[in-house]
Amino acid sequence: MTKKKKLSRLSEAILEMAEDQHRVGLMSDADYRKITLRHLGPNAPDVAKPISAEEIRKLREQANLSQAAFARYLNLTPGYISQLERGTKQPKGPALTLLNVIRRKGFEVVL
Repeated sequence: MTKKKKLSRLSEAILEMAEDQHRVGLMSDADYRKITLRHLGPNAPDVAKPISAEEIRKLREQANLSQAAFARYLNLTPGYISQLERGTKQPKGPALTLLNVIRRKGFEVVL
């Protein structure tokens, strides 16, 4: 069973105020997400979507890079890229986030 972190009264008030300001247009989407993530912490919704082995391979091939070159640009090991492309490992944390950015914006964002 997962134990949820209870928000303090102050955090609840900040989130409520931020939600109201965002809804009426006084706060930007980026600022609202930052406040929400900061106060919800581990209870915040996941931002990075899972990515399949085939999608990772397709991203690398679209950039016309070998596994070693792709790994070097992402500051990962070629062995890890190979495992991701074979599906023996799933990207997590910063690697997953970076792959999601590349999927949305293109490989040029890391150059």
